[in-house]
Amino acid sequence: MFLVLFFQNLLPLNPQGFNGFSWDMALNTAVSFVTNTDWQAYSGESAASYASQMLGLTVQNFLSASTGIVVAVALIRGLKRTETPYIGNFWVDMVRATLYVLLPISIAGALFLVSQGVIQNLDPYLKVELLDPALKGKEQIIPMGPVASQEVIKLLGTNGGGFFGANSAHPFENPTPLSNFFECLLMLLIPTALTYTFGKLTGRQKLGWVIFGVMLFFFTSAYLTEYWAMSQLPPSFEKLGISGPYVEGQETRFGLGGSALFGVVTDSTETGAVNGMFDSYLPLAGMVLLMLMGAGVVFGGVGAGLYGMLAYMIIASFIAGLMVGRVPEFLQKKLYPKDMWASVVTALTPTLLVLVLSSIALLTKAGTSSILNPGPHGVSEVLYAYTSTANNNGSAFAGLNANTVFYNLTTAFAMFAGRFVVIFAVLVLAGSFAQKKLVPVASGSLREDSLTFAVWLVFTVLLLNVLGFFPALSMGPVLEHFLLYGMR
Repeated sequence: MFLVLFFQNLLPLNPQGFNGFSWDMALNTAVSFVTNTDWQAYSGESAASYASQMLGLTVQNFLSASTGIVVAVALIRGLKRTETPYIGNFWVDMVRATLYVLLPISIAGALFLVSQGVIQNLDPYLKVELLDPALKGKEQIIPMGPVASQEVIKLLGTNGGGFFGANSAHPFENPTPLSNFFECLLMLLIPTALTYTFGKLTGRQKLGWVIFGVMLFFFTSAYLTEYWAMSQLPPSFEKLGISGPYVEGQETRFGLGGSALFGVVTDSTETGAVNGMFDSYLPLAGMVLLMLMGAGVVFGGVGAGLYGMLAYMIIASFIAGLMVGRVPEFLQKKLYPKDMWASVVTALTPTLLVLVLSSIALLTKAGTSSILNPGPHGVSEVLYAYTSTANNNGSAFAGLNANTVFYNLTTAFAMFAGRFVVIFAVLVLAGSFAQKKLVPVASGSLREDSLTFAVWLVFTVLLLNVLGFFPALSMGPVLEHFLLYGMR
């Protein structure tokens, strides 16, 4: 992936004659797409050739999505199986996920997007004369390219990197209200379906619905809060003569509902596709998106959301067992220190990366020199960048010049560690559970498929994320909200 980007000027399918990426941007982008993050410190239509988009980025959109799915399935097998060292074959699962799930849906989805107006061609960019008589003789360059084929897998695989810098706000990527809804559906499709897969493979279908219900509760709460936060007009704006609904940064083609829905879907599924400018959203609206990314388990990325939620469930079961004085169990298997270490690493590694790297960026000149907005909003931009990269999201708050050696290297580290340290811990967890024996269900055993456990799981997820993120949020969006409303 690095070589394709670095030497793209020497490869075919480059009608615009784009140069190769710089070494740090090529490294950052290669890590980004291999880790299912798709963070972009460049604008696709002005930097990446057709070869890079198709042979490089689109291929990784399939492979990185398949990786998340097979890791989740490996953990499910580990939870189900007993007294065995085997949790499946990676290559077999990769073929199954790519050939039987991702590829058929992508072909059908791409054809539907083309029917809505998403472009799909290999033509050179067009030069057209402007229609305004005052600008007679002036030309505008209109980008072309194989957009639909990349668009569908970027969304279905919760990847997020767009063909265009404007991403799904560009009419060539997202032309109609129906395409906007369909793209939201694509992002949610596999993460939600995997909760059903969990129930079928483990024989605990009711527990699968509990997981889905907890995720849906967080998603619905976030959407309602986001819609409310985006619809407010601060009193300080009214004093400036600004009246009516606040629409700054929203996709005006689809309105408040379409913008809020797309934003919540993209950050809850760790996709990173955007149809608005998050940097312009009101502070609390931006905070909702930050918290969704930070949690990473509100449906989450393909596979990643499920195995992240299962880690939280193990932590919740461990705490509940200690509270009642029993040996902690999960799915009739005893929990030991190795299991808890793996679960904690899975749940808290992204949070640790965000806090450490954000602190370094805010304390060094290399980090602060890229911040274009002063005060708490600048803090939010840095916090969002590392939350997005450490949690395999890829969307950006904007207002931050991330195309520097410092940010290219630190965000690449966040993406690599946030993906592969977590996957390593999940596979350790899967192997550990696969070798365990089942213990009989006793009267004091905690039923994981009960409403009580669902409520306890919600509390556990909230507790760990609030404890991890609230101090940082208080210096960013919370402080900005108070200042915007004249509170000191």
